[in-house]
Amino acid sequence: MLLKDKVCLITGAGKGIGRATMEAFIREGAIVYANDIVEGSIDEYAEANAKVIPMYFDVSNEYETKAAILKISREQQKLDVLVNNAGIMKDALIGAITKPLIEEIFSVNVYGTMDLLQLAAKIMMRNKSGSIINLTSIVGITGNPGQLVYSATKGAIISLTKTAAKELASKGIRVNAIAPGMIDTDMMNSIGEKHLALHIANIPMGRLGKSGEIADACVYLASDMSTYVTGHVLNVDASVLV
Repeated sequence: MLLKDKVCLITGAGKGIGRATMEAFIREGAIVYANDIVEGSIDEYAEANAKVIPMYFDVSNEYETKAAILKISREQQKLDVLVNNAGIMKDALIGAITKPLIEEIFSVNVYGTMDLLQLAAKIMMRNKSGSIINLTSIVGITGNPGQLVYSATKGAIISLTKTAAKELASKGIRVNAIAPGMIDTDMMNSIGEKHLALHIANIPMGRLGKSGEIADACVYLASDMSTYVTGHVLNVDASVLV
């Protein structure tokens, strides 16, 4: 019960890493406000567990995110943990990248993360306590052909995490990031078997990571086991070869 009675918001909780993180937080005793953009995607899980409260909104919509945070504040009078997991990945080679593509990916991956970070921090400041966890990616550190825009958004998340950690430390708020490597999710499998095999060949452990392995890292950073950890980027990547 590492997260007993902690009030948490997890974005992109409908599937993949977000879903695994929601399940891990519930096992550890948290109250989870679970966000997804797909209406109804969390209902079945919420019906089976009273500690899961579905919240359907688009993280790139500042009005919807503000309404969601205000709802949590009214109902719980606090927010202990924010997991900024929602994100999109669309690939394009240099020369084929369009302005609309850049704006779409940045609006979700970066602007959405920044908006929620600011809104959550305001609530956390009241209790001088909180943990914000931003999901970045190993490609935000290493880069990857065909992912100039996606890797740029993930690099931005690393930078904003480090700056926010310095600014919010005196307020009792920790801000960290997790950089997953190649994880067995729908997003990763969408690249096709040929490209997937090439990626796996660069993983010394010889396999994709599991969503639950990222969720465990989120539990650590959300819990009191990491009270002296802030501004850190935790690579969960099985030492991917670069």
